[in-house]
Amino acid sequence: MTAIVEILSAVFLLMGVFLFLVSAFGIIRLPDVYTRNHAASKSSTLGIMFTLIGTLLYFYYKHSHFDFRVVLAIIFIFMTSPVAGHLIMRSAYHTGVKMWDRSVQDDLKKTR
Repeated sequence: MTAIVEILSAVFLLMGVFLFLVSAFGIIRLPDVYTRNHAASKSSTLGIMFTLIGTLLYFYYKHSHFDFRVVLAIIFIFMTSPVAGHLIMRSAYHTGVKMWDRSVQDDLKKTR
């Protein structure tokens, strides 16, 4: 059972690292503030969550230590990171940051 949990924990950690890399490449390669922020907020949130889940599983089954603070961190990050990304994008839009020239849809333009 321990080997299965270690493999599962390693899979969660590797998925978290992969999503961090996706987030970093998105920040570097995407053309404007809105798409960069989307890449940073969505994939890094999932990356942090997978990393914390892998850590929680490892320490629970390997050392019989359940840390409720890790669960609270998962819940806190899951609730706050997408909201922060949304507010950053909305404030960028309202301060006049231009969208990419090839963007095809502006949903907030109707409400202005």
